[in-house]
Amino acid sequence: MKKTAVLLALMCLTMTAMAKSSKTVTIQLIETSDVHGAFFPYNFIERKPMAGSMARVSTYLKRQRKAYGKNVIVLDNGDILQGQPTCYFTNFVKTDVPNIAAEVINYMQFDAETFGNHDIEPGHAVYDKWIKEVKCPMLGANIIDTKTGKPYVKPYTIIQREGVRVAILGMLTPAIPNWLNESLWTGLRFDEMIGCARKYIKILKEKEKADIIVGLFHSGWDGGIVTPDYEEDVAKKMAEVVDGFDVIFFGHDHQERNTTVNGVVCLDPSNAARKVAQCTIKVQNGKVVEKKGEIIDVTNEAIDEDFMRHFKSQIDDVRQYVERQIGTFTTPMSSRDAFFGSAAFIDYIHELQLEETHADVSFTAPLTFDSEIKAGPVYMSDMFKLYRYENKIYTLRMTGEEIRRHLEMSYDLWVNTMKSPDDHIMQFSTRTTNDQQRLGFKNLTFNFDTAAGIDYVVDVTKPDGQKVHILQFSDGRPFDEKAWYTVAMNSYRGNGGGELLTHGAGIPLDSIPGRITYMSDLDQRHYLTQKIEREGTVTPKALNNWRFIPDAWARPALARDRKLIFKE
Repeated sequence: MKKTAVLLALMCLTMTAMAKSSKTVTIQLIETSDVHGAFFPYNFIERKPMAGSMARVSTYLKRQRKAYGKNVIVLDNGDILQGQPTCYFTNFVKTDVPNIAAEVINYMQFDAETFGNHDIEPGHAVYDKWIKEVKCPMLGANIIDTKTGKPYVKPYTIIQREGVRVAILGMLTPAIPNWLNESLWTGLRFDEMIGCARKYIKILKEKEKADIIVGLFHSGWDGGIVTPDYEEDVAKKMAEVVDGFDVIFFGHDHQERNTTVNGVVCLDPSNAARKVAQCTIKVQNGKVVEKKGEIIDVTNEAIDEDFMRHFKSQIDDVRQYVERQIGTFTTPMSSRDAFFGSAAFIDYIHELQLEETHADVSFTAPLTFDSEIKAGPVYMSDMFKLYRYENKIYTLRMTGEEIRRHLEMSYDLWVNTMKSPDDHIMQFSTRTTNDQQRLGFKNLTFNFDTAAGIDYVVDVTKPDGQKVHILQFSDGRPFDEKAWYTVAMNSYRGNGGGELLTHGAGIPLDSIPGRITYMSDLDQRHYLTQKIEREGTVTPKALNNWRFIPDAWARPALARDRKLIFKE
């Protein structure tokens, strides 16, 4: 009996080898990344149709599956749990039902998924539930359970198609501690990606005998945060220095890219389900003989009506949630104004932070590039315009000098050093980008902090590090650079996000937790909603506690640059 079993096994292996050598197998890999809740063709924040959506991706996948059958492998690269009220609703409001992000992935029959940093941000209760509800493998080779020393989720998965073994290795940018408080990732650590990849490439080649090796990385192309221990964005470096990948799907930076490095096809579909990344691979005799990378625009695809019918009740629930009126504004306010001076849009958030914490100073930045809340009824959907993310409110102890240096870095990211009255006052980007937090600007606008509680001027003729001059506290108290003060800010900034506290103020990252004196229980949007409900009728106004100088240069330059950016 044993001999018979051995003979049968040998025959099976021989037949498999013959099958591999006798035909060419075509595998098509399709990736979504940074979907950020764009499940349905309706923007619940703006209450209007949306170009990108998983409802359109679903139509495209059906067509590809019809053409390639089971040889289509569909992957999601994370940052799916935050971005639209749809996500917030099942993350925090109606938590007794399956998470909508899991339901969408399951309905569309994805084959694997990775974490994004915004999937960690909702906290353990949300993402642990989500992991259990997602039916495909959840991957994260460098997300380590500190108790066991092993990956918190599967490091990789092997998918077999017509005898071809496709390995998908998933990883997440390790820069999480720069943005999120440890309470959100208790019991985890995030290892650097290059060393982790080398370890698993060896396993995938020698143990798993993979024919195709795919990287599925929630990490941008290059740049970002660099520390002695890790780098934030390493997709390019991965292709350059780690041997063994056939294709690297990546994301996180919201920048569309289709390029080949050292024979590795590198693809990023940008964000919001407007496009997908696709790599078609031909395998013969167990070897890759042809690869073609593409970025596919799905915004002109038909909406999958079966998809929409399946999720009708969820759509109705979210629509009812966002259409609830919470107050009235007597005047409109726009995030556009926040880039050119003291603005009601930002200053209303400053007011809230100072009221909630009784801090001496408040820091905040515009979290949306171009949003407006009109005069008239204010709805729950408007709260996602006013405050985009689920950040909490923190207070930290800072010296007066650290406060000034924090602001110096912010304005250095934001405004130019003008050499003549004809110069730009804003720092413009020299590249074309689809990033909705950067359009026109050189740097990310959610790092453009202003302050309230103090009066100050920003001299745009001064060099970097010398632009900000703090005059006094807004209540008339003198401001002392040697004194200690309490400063309110959001949790992203308070954990070191944007590096304004570290590179700007000069506070070591590991000493920031010891500076924190308060953390709110709930997210900032919750408290803003309460404030508007409490006030009922609100007249938003700018605090006018800071301005650009010299006025003769700044005023016309601001008008010119505003017209360039917003076409006003």
